[in-house]
Amino acid sequence: MNLKNYQYPLDSDWTKPEIIQVMRFYQSVEQAYEHQCSVTAFKQAYQDFKQIVPDKAGEKRLGREFEQVSGYSIYQAVQAVNKATGKQFKLR
Repeated sequence: MNLKNYQYPLDSDWTKPEIIQVMRFYQSVEQAYEHQCSVTAFKQAYQDFKQIVPDKAGEKRLGREFEQVSGYSIYQAVQAVNKATGKQFKLR
C-alpha cells in the first residue's frame, strides 16, 4: 500500500482550477491501483487532464514524474480503462 507521502507533479503556469483538475486525475490513477475506479469517472478525469495537458510530450513527462514519485503508471491506467468491459476497473 502506498503511503502517498509525495507531491504531485504540477506546472507553476497552471491556474488553481487547472491544478485541481490535474490532481483529480492523479487521484483517479491512484484509485485504480489501490482499490477500483469507475470507468466513466476515470475517462472524465482523463478528458479534463487532456484539456490542460493536450500534447503527448507533456503527458509523457508528467506521467514519468508521477510514476517516479508514486509508483503508478498513467500510461498503464489509461490502457486498462480503454480495455475495461465493466463499469469498474482495477490495476494490479
